[in-house]
Formats: sequence, C-alpha cells, structure tokens
Amino acid sequence: MLVIKRDKSTQEFDLNKIKKVIQKTFQATGSEFTEDLWEEIQDELYLKGDFIDVEEIQDQIEQTLFDCNHLKEAKAFILYREAHKQKREKAKKNIEFIKKFIKSSNTANATIDDNSNVGTHGIGVLNAEIHKEDNQGTNMELWENKVHELYPDFDIKIMRNDFKTVLYAHDSSSQVLMPYCMAVSMYPFLLNGLKDLGGKSAVPKNIDSFCGIYCNLVFALASEVKGAVATPEFLMYMDYFCRKEWGDDYYLNYDLKIDSISKREKTIKSQIEQYFQQVTYSINQIAGSRGMQSPFTNFSFFDKYFFEGMFGEFYFPDGTRPLWESTNKLQRHYLHWLNQERLKCILTFPVCSYACLVENGEFKDNDTFEFISQEYSEGNSFFLYLSNSVDSLSSCCRLANAIQDNTFSFTNGQIGVMTGSKNVITLNLNRIIQDWYRDEMDKLKNISNIWKSNTITANLKEDLTKYIINILDRVYKYHTAYNELMWWAKDSKLFNAYDAGFIDLNKQYLTIGISGLNQAAEFLGITCNNNEEYKDFCSLIFKTIKEENLKHKTTKTQFNTEQIPGESAAIKLYNRDKKDGYWVPEDTNLYASYVFKPNDSNISILDKIILHSSNFAANLLDGGSAAHLNLSSHLSKEQYKKILNYAAKVGCKYLTFNIPNSECDDCGFITKVPIDICPKCGSSHISKYDRIIGYLTKIANWSSGRQIENTTRIRTNKDIIQKDLESC
Repeated sequence: MLVIKRDKSTQEFDLNKIKKVIQKTFQATGSEFTEDLWEEIQDELYLKGDFIDVEEIQDQIEQTLFDCNHLKEAKAFILYREAHKQKREKAKKNIEFIKKFIKSSNTANATIDDNSNVGTHGIGVLNAEIHKEDNQGTNMELWENKVHELYPDFDIKIMRNDFKTVLYAHDSSSQVLMPYCMAVSMYPFLLNGLKDLGGKSAVPKNIDSFCGIYCNLVFALASEVKGAVATPEFLMYMDYFCRKEWGDDYYLNYDLKIDSISKREKTIKSQIEQYFQQVTYSINQIAGSRGMQSPFTNFSFFDKYFFEGMFGEFYFPDGTRPLWESTNKLQRHYLHWLNQERLKCILTFPVCSYACLVENGEFKDNDTFEFISQEYSEGNSFFLYLSNSVDSLSSCCRLANAIQDNTFSFTNGQIGVMTGSKNVITLNLNRIIQDWYRDEMDKLKNISNIWKSNTITANLKEDLTKYIINILDRVYKYHTAYNELMWWAKDSKLFNAYDAGFIDLNKQYLTIGISGLNQAAEFLGITCNNNEEYKDFCSLIFKTIKEENLKHKTTKTQFNTEQIPGESAAIKLYNRDKKDGYWVPEDTNLYASYVFKPNDSNISILDKIILHSSNFAANLLDGGSAAHLNLSSHLSKEQYKKILNYAAKVGCKYLTFNIPNSECDDCGFITKVPIDICPKCGSSHISKYDRIIGYLTKIANWSSGRQIENTTRIRTNKDIIQKDLESC
C-alpha cells in the first residue's frame, strides 16, 4: 500500500511509523504504552487498499483512540494534529509572502504596513517584514488583555469591531510594546554617553567624539520607538563642542586654517562641513533593528526669540551657557549645506523644522525671516512652525506636541524638549459621519445638504457631538490601556531611553488622529474650501475632540489631536469603507491628510493656508496639521516672503512647500525640480522624489496606491501664485 503525502508524492506504507506516533502520544500524557495496548489499537485500525493519504491515517488513529476509550490520549493527539497543522499553515503563509515579496516591484507593495523609507528589497527587509502579522497579533492580544483588566465589564468584541471599522491603530505591526515617537533631551548623553543605553561609548569630550557618538545615540534611541526620534538640541550641542575646540568666536573665523600638516587645506568651515557630512550620511544608513530602514531623525532650528525662550535658563555641565550668535551661524550653515548636499545625494533625513515666533501677525525675528525665504527660493526643503509663544516642538515629520514644562534640570537638561507620542489611534471620520447619518435617517429624510445654514439644527449638531463623544469614550479606554502597557514595560526595565533620562513617559501624548475629514464633509454636501459651512463642520469636529481630550487628562494620560499623514492608513481606510458599502469619492483613492483637498484645482494657495490657520479652527488641532503646499516649481524670494507673511498674519502654524526633485538614473544628475529628460546626458530614465507627507523619498519606493495618488496632486505654478499674491 502507498501513502499519499501532503505534497502529493507517495511512499510505501510503514506500520511502525503509526506505532511510534501512538507511543509518543501515550508518553506525552504520562500513560504507559505496552505491546498489548498496541495490539488492541492495531486491531481497530482499518488500513486497506492500494492508496491511503496522510490525513485519513491520522483520522483513523484519532477515532481508534476514542473507540478504545483512551480519551486522554485521543485529546492529546487532536491537539498534536492541530499544532502541526497550524505550523504547516504558518510556514505555507510565510512561503507565499516570500514569493509575493520577490515578485513585488518594491517593499511597500509587499508588506501589510508599507513605508517608503524602505529603499532596499533584500533579505534583511524580508526577514523584518515577514514577522509583522505576528507582531500585530501579539500587540493586539496584549492590548486587549490590558483593556479587559482595567475595564472588566467592557465587551472586548466592541474593541475588535472598532479597529475593523471606525478606528485605526497605527503601527500595530511594528515591534512589540514600543512607543510611537519621541523628542529627547541630549543632556544625559553629555553626562554618561551611551552607557545607560547599554552602549560602550564614553562621554563625548570633543567635537570628534561628539559627532561620532551622536550617530550611535540616534540608532540606539530609534531601536526603542516605532517612528521618529527628534533631537531638537543637536546643533546647539554641536556648537558647544565647536566652541570648546576653536573658541567662542570660531563662527567669526570660518576661513581660519586649522591644520598645517595635512596636504588638504583645512579651515574651520571645511572641518565643520566634514562633521555635517559624517552625521548626515550616518543617520541615512539602514539599520537592521529597524527592518533595514534609516532611523527617522528630526532636527529643530530656531529664530532668536524662540531660542531664547526655549533655552534661556540652560546650562551645560561645565557651567557655560549656549550662545545664540554662534548657534545661529551653525544652524544656518547646516541648513544651507544640507540643501546643497542634496544636489549630490537626495538625502531623506534629517527632517528639518524651523520654529519662529510671530508677534502681531508678523515674524518677530526679521533676520531669520529673510534667511528662511532665501533658503526656500534656493530649493531648500523644511517645515516651518509659527507660534505666538514657545509652546510646541516637532517630534515627528508632521507632529507638533505641546511643551508642558520648559524648566531646566542639571540631571535631565531642558525638560521642554521632551515630548512625543506614545500611541496614535485614528478616527475614520468618513465612516463615523455616515454611521451617524444612518442613525439619524428619520430626522434627515429628504434633505440633500444637511449642513446648509438653514437646514442643520442645533439639535442635529448636538446629536453628532454626542455620537462622536461616545466613540471617543472608547478611544480613551484603549489609549489608557496602551499607556498602562507602556508603564508596565518601563517598570519591567525594557525602556533604556526612559530610565536613562532622555525622555519622560509622562511628557508624551496619547494622540487621536483624524482621517477622512474631506470625505465626511463631502458626504454631507459640504464643499471643502474656504467657506462658512466647512469651517463650521471642522470646528465642531476639532473642538469636540479637543474638549474631550482636556476632560480625560490625568497625571499619567494626556491627549492631543493631529491630522495624520496615513501613508498606508489613508489607503486602507478608504478601501475598507469602499468594500463595506460606504460612500467614497471617485476623484481619489485615499483619504487626504490636510484640511484642503490636494487634488482640488479650484482652491488657491492662500485659501489652503487659510484652511490650516487659526481663522479656520486649525488651532484646535493641537497635535499638528501641516499645510503641504504643492508647487510645480520654486518661487522667488519675494514670493516666498509674501506667502510666509500671509501665513503669519492669518495664523497658519505649520506649513511646508513640496516640489518634486529629480535624479537621472544613468548619469546621476540631480535637480530640485521635476524633469523628464536629463539636461546633462539626455537620458529619459529619471527618478522623481517627493514627500508622501513628511520626508523626501523616491516615488518608485511608494506603494502603488500612493503612486496613483501622487499623479492627482495639484501643483500650483508661480504665475498663478503671483496673481493670487497681487490680489490679496
């Protein structure tokens, strides 16, 4: 008799193999296995015919054990079969993933959580991505268990359903038990080096060791978070070591020769640029602990008044204080150098954010304003944060977190720089609004546009507010449970960065994200531009969430709200809703990440700024909502000055300009504008780079859905912008 195996091959039947299996089953249950028992079982087996498959043999073993009243052994055999079945299915699933990964055009199209920061497509990435489903299962199981522990009367099935419908848990497939993103104090680095992070690097003593060990610091910190690591003080600390090396007035002597032995002429300026190069290229290298991604690194830049407000009470360990003049020279030098270096290599990191104070609707530091406008006109790429006070810092490529305590400590340094998000849960507003609408059908029948000023009633608005609050109440439960998991991990000594004093868990936020805002408004018949209906709708949504955030704040839990970038979430939520029969627009394939629609050709750049301004309730998004102003080409310095002045005047807090960069695949020529033909070699093999949301990456590395969305973005040209500026 031949046995048909699972792979359809055959082999000669061997009764001894069945005997060994049954013997192991008895041994596993602690029962004695004798020859008499074997004879009894063998007599009950019916193994006849020319062919028999493996599953039939195992079915007969299982049934025979029952028939012979060996119930404990039968149960053990069933569990054994199931365990091996799951192992086979998991292996099969992994093999299918490997095949899909190999065939995919890039990593983003092969994973369950795409990320354009992954530029390679090799074995290192494969081994990181293949575990994501397991990580997701583990993370969700831990999370559900904690929710049940804290709220034993809460039905966990509601949570599971929420995350399949109206909510989205960000990066749940990332490594287990990690916070989302962090902005850290570098002071412990000056005191103890990397010792408290488990590293061997000593305390930096000079500019050489500072730059070298800093690179190690970034990778060490990035290994403990899902997303970004911001070091807002990096350039201030670098200036400190430059002054230790060359004196407090080094910035006035950039052309001073510092090496008489080297064949290459070295000046202070050239040596500083060498350090810039060392740090920048190091943080753009891939890391195995991050699935062959570069660490998401963020640098902060400051105008004079923001800097003084932020670091006015700061002391270095040797008792000296930061110097604005030298730090300012260094930070400007770096930003300008980075822009020029990106003509040699399109560097993704650091993501740069410039923080400026605004007073009476104008830039307070006019010198910085002139510098920023000039840099934008030269094609530089960075975010601009405008505020009336020293109130927030960017801890991510689009997320602004409020500064809670800007005091100085000789143990932890500037406390105010410690911020970030522990977790992000996003509301799918399009689905939420449609669910509410269905619940309100009796009140809303025969109304085509319920948000018209003469149609929407105070009662309906109150009903919608209550509906949203009901969902938020569950979100706060989920966030609180996640926060407790973070504390459990910290108390279990799993978070070196927290124990070492780089970051304080109580300084980070639990963030509520927003997605589908445009689509929710359109479903209600609202046009997503600068009009009172849309302003009223946005205000109701943003205000409701912000007020509830404040109500639920405790000493251990604080909440903020941001309009998420949703690199993959924006597509997943759109597709989920479409599949489940909800209305989704046909003019896009995802939910946008702005208050305005990036594919709307009828909205001006000034109105886009208005929609992200205090005039339009955007101040209520205390977690950030950057206005990405997509342009077809760079503007003049004067045009940028007018746009930035307008942003300051209307209270737009967070913005940036996006113009695709291009690189010739044949000769390597790089330009900061989109091109189809290389002007250097004539090749048509051109790779374009742009931001999905936060950081600059090759469009070919984006998921197919994001590449489609990129083709629908409206990029305003300078002539249209000039007309808008003349009319404002």
